[in-house]
Parts: sequence; C-alpha cells; structure tokens
Amino acid sequence: MTGSKTTSTTLADMQAARARGESQTDIAKLRANAPFVWDGQNEDERPLTREEMQVGIEAYRKRRGRPAGSDKESTTIRLDRDILAAFRAGGPGWQTRLNAALRDWLKTHSPV
Repeated sequence: MTGSKTTSTTLADMQAARARGESQTDIAKLRANAPFVWDGQNEDERPLTREEMQVGIEAYRKRRGRPAGSDKESTTIRLDRDILAAFRAGGPGWQTRLNAALRDWLKTHSPV
C-alpha cells in the first residue's frame, strides 16, 4: 500500500533497539545531539533564559480575554436583519459602531 504509515517492526524489535540505545523518535535524536551553544555573535540567535521565557509566557497570558477595567456586558438582543447587515457591511468593528450609534441616540432621547 503506497503511503501507508504502518510498520513491520515488532514490539520485541523496538524493545531490543531501545536496549541498544537506538531510537527512531525525534526527541531521542534531539537528546542525542549536543546542546545548542551560542557563539556570542548574533543576539537574535541567543536562546532565551528560563526567566525570559517565563516573562514571555506571563505577558501572553495577560493579553488574553477582555481587557481589565472594561465595563461592557455580554447580552443577547434581537435586531432587524437590515440593521445588522448595514453595520456588518462596514467591516470589523461593527459592534463598536452599533454601540456608538446607540450611545449617540441616548443623548437626544429618553431610554424609557
């Protein structure tokens, strides 16, 4: 079968290869190679320290979700299709524009 990912290696063959120190996994190949040594020339190639990596992970986690201090509330509302189509036609940010239009309307009308 062309392109088949099946193998004819038996469990016993794999265990024997592992016992001899032979492995076909990528992680084993990476561990077998010498670790990366920075030559000190190009700062872009310098590996991150553990602390730098942790700072990057924490910064990424802080960016997720609604921004802190936001006073917006999620709700469900039914609007006419033509109204939605008109706002969506403007592209991204249509919800913000709809919110602004409602806010502008409230300046001259009573909400009750």
